[in-house]
Amino acid sequence: MQLEVNGTSLWYDVEGSTGPTLILIHGGPASYDHSYFRPWFSRLADRMRIVYLDLRDHGRSARGDPARWSFEACADDVRALADALAIERPFALGHSMGGFIAILYGARHPGHAAGLILSSTFARFDLDRLAGGFGKVAGADVGELARRSYSVDDVTDEEWARVFEAFGPNRPSPEALARRVQNPALAPYGGRLLQRLDLLDQLPRIASPTLVSVGDLDPLMFEPSGELMTGLSPGIGQLDVIQGAGHFAWLDDPDRYFGSIEDFVTC
Repeated sequence: MQLEVNGTSLWYDVEGSTGPTLILIHGGPASYDHSYFRPWFSRLADRMRIVYLDLRDHGRSARGDPARWSFEACADDVRALADALAIERPFALGHSMGGFIAILYGARHPGHAAGLILSSTFARFDLDRLAGGFGKVAGADVGELARRSYSVDDVTDEEWARVFEAFGPNRPSPEALARRVQNPALAPYGGRLLQRLDLLDQLPRIASPTLVSVGDLDPLMFEPSGELMTGLSPGIGQLDVIQGAGHFAWLDDPDRYFGSIEDFVTC
């Protein structure tokens, strides 16, 4: 389905019909859309209504000028989508890059969300920290490949495969990745925005309860989860560390991951 909001057309789909609403915000930039959440998040649809969203300039949503794209615009789109669909007090789950957007949604529209779930994400980009995380789980050579990749340097498909393998015990399958509708035109600009990311000053503005969900084997998350918890206002944040899980924690321990979400959303 398509919905016109904020000067663009967003693709979305809904699964489930009862209970609270959970809006899923995917990763990226440019390389992902909602599709890698499916079919795994369907297991929540008997307890809540799931809204799958393709962010502006991603997936099946409309394309625009890459230079006008921003995390902030996407965050405002989440608010506009909820309002247009008459969803009051939604929960929003942001995975990886989607977490940046969830942070900004919570900060720019405080109290609009019933709760935020920051899944495998961070508030500040730090290339040294990122490269070090990959080095810890996969060795110094993979750490340097990650440094090159996340500094928007060219890496071969084979080199990126080594980095991607370090994301955790399980990653989306080739079949799941093939379902993505990517936007290569956005990748360079989106990568530069990622390199400048620093949302630490936004965290105290969040007024909604926030679950920080992280796998203990996620190379991106050895330090940022603590930084998120420190930045949130007292009493707002709740940290959930999933043992044996990586960046795509629902693939590594689905019972633990989805159980935590159900407890947070339906408590």
